[in-house]
Amino acid sequence: MNKLILHIPHAATAIPIKDGFVVSDEVLQKEILKLTDWHTDDLFHDLESENIVYKYSRVFCDPERFKDDAKEMMAKVGMGVLYEKTDTGENMRVVSIDLRKKILANYYDKHHELFHRVVEKQLKTYHKALILDCHSFPDKPLQRAVHKIVPRPDFNIGTDAFHTPK
Repeated sequence: MNKLILHIPHAATAIPIKDGFVVSDEVLQKEILKLTDWHTDDLFHDLESENIVYKYSRVFCDPERFKDDAKEMMAKVGMGVLYEKTDTGENMRVVSIDLRKKILANYYDKHHELFHRVVEKQLKTYHKALILDCHSFPDKPLQRAVHKIVPRPDFNIGTDAFHTPK
């Protein structure tokens, strides 16, 4: 039987470089507090599975967003792969072309290279890969959330039309 691949993208709070941020540390910490999927790294951790846990806050770089903002619907509200706005729409960061290249190459791409290696190993060994995308949700939807349905699940192991085959 193949191992599950548990992808835990939003549990971390680290901001490895603060280049481009235009808000105070207090505002930045409030945004991290609001947008972190708290404890998903513990709740979904399984020694029998392949655990891929992103080491950095999604506020810094969101590994689940498309790298190309033209393909990412949340980029329209300043929350593409590199968040530039807070959940309330305030300016949070100015991302230059050089900063974007640096972050994508050193953080986003490295995460996706690891993810790719794990999936390729599963496909080679078992001819299939089952990825569980692990998230948690606040009781009230974020202001910029796409889905505003209430009540909300506490935790979600989800699929989406783009990544999940029929």
